[in-house]
Amino acid sequence: MSVERTPEGRGIGSFACVIHPLNPKQDVARKYPFLARVLPTPLIHFLSRFWPPVYLSRVSGVRSESTGKEASGWLLACPLTAGQMLRLPPATAYRKIVQTGRLAQKLGARILGLLAFTSVIGDGGLTIARRLNMPVTTGRSLTIAVALEELTEAARWQGIRPERATVAVVGATGSIGLACSRLLAPQVGALLMVGREETRLAMAAEMVRAAGAQQVRTTTRIEAIQEADIVLSATNASRPVIQPEHLKQGAVVCDVALPPDVSPRVVEERKDVLVIEGGVMDVPGTVDFGFNFGLPPGKAYACMAETMILALEERFENYSLGKEIETERVREIAQLARVHGFKPTVLNELRELSSGSFLRRENGGR
Repeated sequence: MSVERTPEGRGIGSFACVIHPLNPKQDVARKYPFLARVLPTPLIHFLSRFWPPVYLSRVSGVRSESTGKEASGWLLACPLTAGQMLRLPPATAYRKIVQTGRLAQKLGARILGLLAFTSVIGDGGLTIARRLNMPVTTGRSLTIAVALEELTEAARWQGIRPERATVAVVGATGSIGLACSRLLAPQVGALLMVGREETRLAMAAEMVRAAGAQQVRTTTRIEAIQEADIVLSATNASRPVIQPEHLKQGAVVCDVALPPDVSPRVVEERKDVLVIEGGVMDVPGTVDFGFNFGLPPGKAYACMAETMILALEERFENYSLGKEIETERVREIAQLARVHGFKPTVLNELRELSSGSFLRRENGGR
C-alpha cells in the first residue's frame, strides 16, 4: 500500500494514534465494507494476525484555543482484534503494534498514542516505547482525569454527594482503576474495589489506604456493586460485565472501558440509573479525522486527546507509560487540556438531560 507523506506532517505538532478493531464485523466494515460482509467473524480473527498495519486517515484542524497553534497527524490501525489482543502472547501483540508504530515513524509522526487494548497489553507501553525511535503515550492520564471529573459532576447532578456515598471501582487493579481509586479515596464516604484476583486487590487496597481513604473494602464479586451509589468501571474485559441486576436504585455509572463494561440491557431495563460513557472530549478547532472511528464529528477519546495535547505543547516525550500512572501527570495533563480548550463531552450533555437518561454516542460505537 502506498502512503502519501504530506510535507506539513513532518512539522512540529505531528502525531499518530493507533486504534484497532473492538467489534470485528462493525469496525472492519468502516475500512473494508466488502470484506466485513463476506468474512465470518472467526476468519476475521484469524486473518488479523497476518494483516499489515493499516493507514486510515490524515487528521487536521486541531487548534489550541489559547495559542492558536495547530496540530495534525494520522489515524493508523493495528489489525489485531480485541479478542486476539487478549488471547495472543504479549510478544506477538508487541510485534504487530511496533510495526504500526514504524509506519507512524515513516509518515513523520513525532509522538505515538496507543489506544484501547494496544495500551494495556503486557507492560503498558514500556516495551513498545523501547522498540521505537519515537516517544509513546497511552493517554491514560487524561482518561483518568476526565473520568473523575465526569463522575463527580454526574453524581451531583443525580443528587448524590460523593463525600457521603459508597463508590465502587470495577477493574480496580488496572492502571486506570487503581489511579482512580487513589484519587477518589480521600473524597468519598466508602470505597469498594472490585477485581478478579484477591492478592492484587489486597496490594492495591494498601496503596489506596495510604492515599487517605476513609473506608476501603475489596471483592471479586461483581454483584457487590449493588450497594454502590456511584460506580466507575474500567476493566480490560472483552464483553460487558455490568448487568441491570448489579446496580443500585438511582445509581450513577461512569464507563470508561473500551469495549464498554456496561451491558446494553442496562439502557433498556434500568431507567432509574444514569450511565455515562466517559472519557470522550470535544476537540478545539475544526478537526477532521478523515475516518469514522465511532464518535460524532469533533469528538475524540481522552487517550487520543492526550496525544494531541502533547503535540500542541511540543512535548515529544514518553507519557502515561507503565502500569502505575503518576498522580501528578493526571493533574498536569488535565490542566493542559483546559488551557488548549479540550472539554469533556458529557459535562455539556448533562445540562440537557432529564433523570434516568443514558448518555451515549449517536451510533453507540466505542
